[in-house]
Amino acid sequence: MIERDQQRAAELAEKLQNTIVFFGDASDQELLAEEHIDQVDLFIAVTNDDEANIMSAMLAKRMGAKKVMVLIQRRAYVDLVQGSVIDIAISPQQATISALLSHVRKADIVGVSSLRRGVAEAIEAVAHGDESTSRVVGRVIDEIKLPPGTIIGAVVRGNDVMIANDNLRIEQGDHVIMFLTDKKFITGRRTSVPAKSFLPLI
Repeated sequence: MIERDQQRAAELAEKLQNTIVFFGDASDQELLAEEHIDQVDLFIAVTNDDEANIMSAMLAKRMGAKKVMVLIQRRAYVDLVQGSVIDIAISPQQATISALLSHVRKADIVGVSSLRRGVAEAIEAVAHGDESTSRVVGRVIDEIKLPPGTIIGAVVRGNDVMIANDNLRIEQGDHVIMFLTDKKFITGRRTSVPAKSFLPLI
């Protein structure tokens, strides 16, 4: 974690466990290089300064971060960064909408996030069963057939978060994070299509 306020950085360092807190600027190229940003799976910028979030995320991506995510207060900025090097952009308003959506979805969909003003969605689903009963459990991601416009972005297993790759094998109880970009599937989800009809494989 990088915190630009020295006092707050010290407070966070005392309170947070299993977290290294750095005092500095997330847009400091030398700091990012020293902390091996090129080995980071996900860089998240969540300050109250939209421009700082966008610029630091773009810098991190250019320096080798695999994925970058930014919090943007001004919704118009979300559209501006769409299609850029920024992988995920979300506004506080969308986070509120996502909390509401998560209560109306069925089956084992445990989290839903509306991204880029509804252009995409992120869905967290739990994998159940075994190799004989599930189309996911026991299979590597490359073997899993997903609906058009859907990709698996990450898998949460216990306290571990693993960025998806073709050779990652899904296990019973894994939380699978998927991104939907096909509008017809997103629309179908919002008209209360049961999760099992959309994701029979989970």
